[in-house]
Amino acid sequence: MRLIAAPLAFALLAAPAKADEISDTLEAALDAYRGGDIALAKEELEYASQLLSQLKAAGLTGFLPAPLDGWERSEPETQSVPAGMLGGGVVAEAVYTKGAARVYLRLMADHPMVAAMAPVFGNAALMGSMGEIRRIQRQKLVVTAEGGVQSLIGGKVFVAIDGDAALEDKLSYFEALDIDELKAF
Repeated sequence: MRLIAAPLAFALLAAPAKADEISDTLEAALDAYRGGDIALAKEELEYASQLLSQLKAAGLTGFLPAPLDGWERSEPETQSVPAGMLGGGVVAEAVYTKGAARVYLRLMADHPMVAAMAPVFGNAALMGSMGEIRRIQRQKLVVTAEGGVQSLIGGKVFVAIDGDAALEDKLSYFEALDIDELKAF
C-alpha cells in the first residue's frame, strides 16, 4: 500500500501551497486510501482527473486564433469528455462571424478518434480519398467535398474548420493557428 501512496503523496507535496479544488480532492483521495476506503479514494481520483481534464480543455482554447480583421469571435467553449464516455478527450471551439458568414473552428485532443485518424493523415493516398490535399505552414490538410478543412497536428490535435463562409476564410483561420505550439500541446 505504501508503494502506491508514495507517488501520490510526493505529487501532493510538490503541488503549490495554495489549496485549490484539485489538490483538495487529491488529498481527500489520499485520506480515503489511508483510511482503507478504496471506493471513495477511487471516486476522488476520478473527480480530480476530470478537473484536470477541464483545465487542459481550458488551455486548448488559448490556441483558438483571434478573429481576423472584420470578424468577431464568440466566447470560446470547452468540453472535457470523461474517459468512460467516448474514450475521453478535450475539445475547444469558437464561432467566427462576419455579417452572415460563419466559420466554426474546433480543436480536439486526447481522444481515441484523434489517435485513430493518425494513419489517415499520415498517408497521402488516404488523405486524398477524403478531399483535396493542401499544405499551409508545412502542415498537410484536407479540404473536404463540403468545403471543410481538416488536419491532424503533431499526431495529437485534430482541427476541423467548417461553416458557410468562403473556403479562403476557412484557410485563413487555419493559417492563423500556431502550428508549432499545437504540436507541443
